[in-house]
Amino acid sequence: MAEQLKRRIGLGLLTAYGVGVMVGAGIYVLVGAVAGQAGLWAPVSFLLAGAIAAPTALSYAEFSTRIPEAAGEAAYVGTAMRSEVLALLMGLAIVAVGMISAAAVLRGGVGYLLAVVDLPRTLAILAIGGALTVVAVIGVMESLSLAALFTAVELLGLALVVWAGANAPPVTVTQALPVPLWPAIGAGAVLAFFAFIGFEDIVNMAEEVARPERNLPLAIILSLVLTTLIYTLVAWATVRAVPLATLSGSEKPLALVWQAGAGGEGRFLSAIAVFAAMNGVLAQIVMASRVLFGLGKRSPALALFHHAHPRFATPVLVSLLIGAGVILGALLLDVGVLAEATSSTLLGVFVVINLALILLKRRAPAAPFRVPMAVPVCGLVLSAGALAANLFAAS
Repeated sequence: MAEQLKRRIGLGLLTAYGVGVMVGAGIYVLVGAVAGQAGLWAPVSFLLAGAIAAPTALSYAEFSTRIPEAAGEAAYVGTAMRSEVLALLMGLAIVAVGMISAAAVLRGGVGYLLAVVDLPRTLAILAIGGALTVVAVIGVMESLSLAALFTAVELLGLALVVWAGANAPPVTVTQALPVPLWPAIGAGAVLAFFAFIGFEDIVNMAEEVARPERNLPLAIILSLVLTTLIYTLVAWATVRAVPLATLSGSEKPLALVWQAGAGGEGRFLSAIAVFAAMNGVLAQIVMASRVLFGLGKRSPALALFHHAHPRFATPVLVSLLIGAGVILGALLLDVGVLAEATSSTLLGVFVVINLALILLKRRAPAAPFRVPMAVPVCGLVLSAGALAANLFAAS
């Protein structure tokens, strides 16, 4: 068995991976909830949410060039805070977040599938989860190429929604925008922030990326910019085409946009949401397996996991283990409650990562890609604020 992964991923595939992770099935529901908070200013909420996510994304970008390792967050914290125990806990938290969020997305994606095709739920979860695990085992290029195809399908669906919204008769109230209520826009941005979680997955592909010192930070920045533009356009089309009172109470807001602009039920959007869900599940299996692979290098207790298959050049044992955990989670767990816990866990990780970069920059300023000290400081403050808001909302 080999102990090294192969550097085969270029900037294009890596950026597509990042966009695909962030632009998941959640946008098919989240835009209505954000509009319920911010009203016609929902597009501004998404722009603001992208700005809130940007400092932490840039902190990840600098770290990715300083320490291009598979267990990204664990390596960052271990190096900056000089604590292997904290590094191990950070890495295991990321693995748990990946598995739990993948289980939640798998269960949700099967729900969309069953709205189109009549199948037993258990069989659908086993079949989709098993197939995606096999892809993750076969190869990283195969995994990311399939993820890029899923991303293209997602973006096509969202482009059709924007087209329908642009061609729909505008709702009367959009003729004159109200005075912006910044507290409401801010509340919408806090909600929209969770649609941007996913950029952090990019760094855990570091050991399979060609020219990581260039491609990792570029992919993180490009993914965040593209995702922000996509979300803003979708939000604009949605509030333009659908009355707010109808929009905020709908579980399928984008289907309402399609009905307003093109007619019909927009059932194809459910099929596209299935692709979005499969993209999210595959991305999380690939990411979590790389983190556990990297942890195997750092911890003797996990050394069993630091092996790559000589033919597939993937961590096969870890990929199978993560895939099985995702399937079991989707079958057995109340993933709704667990998915809420993943948001708080990730925000806590963001707080620690920004703090770690502050400490490391003070000790060793030089890096292949550097951001001003103000960036991790802002990331720390904004992540802590979002964490506090999330914990308050859950209490």
